[in-house]
Amino acid sequence: MNDRLDGRRSLPAVEKFLQRGEMKQLSEVYGRQLTLLATREVLDEARRLIRHNNLVITEDDLVRDIEENLIRRTSPSLIPVVNASGVILHTNLGRAPLSREAMEAAVKVACRYSNLEYDLVKGKRGSRLYHAEKILCQLSSAEAALVVNNNAAAVLLVLAGLASRRAVVIARSQLVEIGGGFRIPDVMRQSGAKLVEVGTTNRVHLEDYRSALEQKPAMFFVAHRSNFKIIGFTKEPPLDEIAQVAHQADIPLVVDLGSGALLDTASYGLAHEPMVQEALQAGADLVCFSGDKLLGGPQGGIILGKQVLVEKLRRHPLARAVRADKVALAALSATLLHYLKDEALQKVPIWQMIALSKEEINRRANRWREWLAQCGVQSTVIDGVSTVGGGSLPGETIPTALLAVKPRQAEQFLKQLRQNHPAIIARIEQDRVVFDPRTVFIDEESYLLEAIAALRGQIA
Repeated sequence: MNDRLDGRRSLPAVEKFLQRGEMKQLSEVYGRQLTLLATREVLDEARRLIRHNNLVITEDDLVRDIEENLIRRTSPSLIPVVNASGVILHTNLGRAPLSREAMEAAVKVACRYSNLEYDLVKGKRGSRLYHAEKILCQLSSAEAALVVNNNAAAVLLVLAGLASRRAVVIARSQLVEIGGGFRIPDVMRQSGAKLVEVGTTNRVHLEDYRSALEQKPAMFFVAHRSNFKIIGFTKEPPLDEIAQVAHQADIPLVVDLGSGALLDTASYGLAHEPMVQEALQAGADLVCFSGDKLLGGPQGGIILGKQVLVEKLRRHPLARAVRADKVALAALSATLLHYLKDEALQKVPIWQMIALSKEEINRRANRWREWLAQCGVQSTVIDGVSTVGGGSLPGETIPTALLAVKPRQAEQFLKQLRQNHPAIIARIEQDRVVFDPRTVFIDEESYLLEAIAALRGQIA
């Protein structure tokens, strides 16, 4: 059926049009209600076009437009991308990719029933709050652990559970704002805690903490500056000395580490990122950090420390509101097992990327260049740097090798790469589009190179 529809002839009635064979097939695939909604929307647009532009539209045109409408409506907005940017913990790209074992663990509990809140030994209701605790305590030597849905929630729970309507002492140099407008002072106010600032922006002395004891604070709070540095005329007392002052006053010291490294980043040519174990050894009573940054697991907020404090947080009403779900708990437990089994460098993707040598990356980049040359694409391998990202190790870079191409219009070239499925994310340096092998998985290489080759006509 190929009837022409124009301004002299009305468009078909919706119900009659839905009886066409092609429309019945669309209804079977997408459901009648969604197909009906798409049909009405397309017909309304067709009427507008005929009325204002005197267009000629066929019923086949309408079917095609309805199918495209349905595809748009049902296509997921959250999709995988190929990260060739060289930013390992790219916040906009979902931060840490999971290990194969973590993904499999998440899938197993997601598609079946699980013992999320069931005690298999006692045969009665249990608590999700204890999942992953045993491994966390083994790794850190903490007395107890609690997992919530992200580190912001962890900080909020600690402040609300231990310091509501009471003073919390923090250095002015640590009143930070991280991505998304998350500000430590705002979180403190939201929790009900009263902010007591000590020191100056660049210099804080131990005596500032001692003087703040006059406010009868509920705790000392130390926030690691994850995404910026203060350099020059600066001073801050070491954590163990702050802990000593806090404990002499019989108040807890809480440390927000942000990234939460369990391995020493200095071993891989980076600055030393404060480690969870170090904070606890220095005397922190509670340590908070993220699950999806330098830990390399799913999104989560982890609280480690004294049993008495963690138990108080478990009983707080807010703990239910910010609890982690079964999928995150399963993936986190599997990720932590990699550390417990001393295989994080081999199994956790972000640590595999951090540990990659410049020589290995250079070999991969040159393999890419040779493959593209066979396709008639001119490219070069140049020196460059990768970054950790995710608010971790600000200003720190890792030497890498980059594949560089020079399209006539770099921004347009990037746009077309993003229109692939999956999308490809690269970056521009000095009018060249560069691709960093460090953040590209081996099984993504062929797809990436074929996408570049497909745009050979745009490369100078």
